[in-house]
Amino acid sequence: MHIGLGETLSLFSAMTWAIGVILYRQLVRGLPPLTLNFNKNLLVLLLMLPLPWLLHGTALPSLSLREVALTLASGFLGIAVADTLYFVALSRLGASRMGIIGNAYSPLVIVLSVFVLGERLGAWQIGGFVLVMAGVAVIAQRPQPARVVVGEPVPPPDPPPDAFAPASRLSHPASIALGVVSIALMAVAIVMIKPVLEAQPLGWITLLRLTGALLGLVAIAAVRGELRLLSARGRDVNWKLLVGAAFVGQFLSMVLWLGGYKYAPASVAAVLNETASIFIVLLAWWWLREPLGKQGLVGVGLTISGVAMMLMA
Repeated sequence: MHIGLGETLSLFSAMTWAIGVILYRQLVRGLPPLTLNFNKNLLVLLLMLPLPWLLHGTALPSLSLREVALTLASGFLGIAVADTLYFVALSRLGASRMGIIGNAYSPLVIVLSVFVLGERLGAWQIGGFVLVMAGVAVIAQRPQPARVVVGEPVPPPDPPPDAFAPASRLSHPASIALGVVSIALMAVAIVMIKPVLEAQPLGWITLLRLTGALLGLVAIAAVRGELRLLSARGRDVNWKLLVGAAFVGQFLSMVLWLGGYKYAPASVAAVLNETASIFIVLLAWWWLREPLGKQGLVGVGLTISGVAMMLMA
């Protein structure tokens, strides 16, 4: 398989996203997901503001109304809604489980690419799809670890008023379902703007998409009467950790991720993004001391095999 610019960007995106997930796993212990999602995207927007001018100069892009609407909608679905649900599931399931559940992303993008973008799905990709989904099923059945990391204080449960925040009240199957829904929304959000990415400057599309995410988060909070949840004031926030997670796991990862989809076929970029799961599971085991277990190893083995089959297509 030829490794070009798009493939390289996708691999680096996977690496930075894996580090970000580990950092966010530490943050979701003390912040409601809606609060975390809004504040990390606000930080990323500040980091992102000079990007279009650095990449493309002072010329403004010529975007149609449809392209603007698609990009804003992609940010709303793929970041405002999907990331919030992802953080809910992450706080309940842990980084290693979410790393494996995230492997559903690649097959979903491939299927959507076939029906929406007209990309072809070969026999190897179908076989890889089956293996990846088998890996997700195995890891989803893995029993919850009962132990706590030695020396790590257990924070008291935060009792926010809505389903975006009380992860501790969710059943295990419900948490898995939220994780899968978040991944599905991410897949829909990227496929819907693939043609826009190919035609328009990367920096401007990245900034516009992030703007759609922030506007979406404010709208969701306003409709639900929870604007106060957007503020981190009065909460014990590790700002160094949040800034580091936003920079590595969101800013760098998002630019590299969208660049991968701009310069490579959606199905190829999606498969290469799946290498993040390997890093997430291993980092969660080494860094957060989350137990891996035999089922975890089987799930990782199945998903790696599935990714390899897709790359051979």
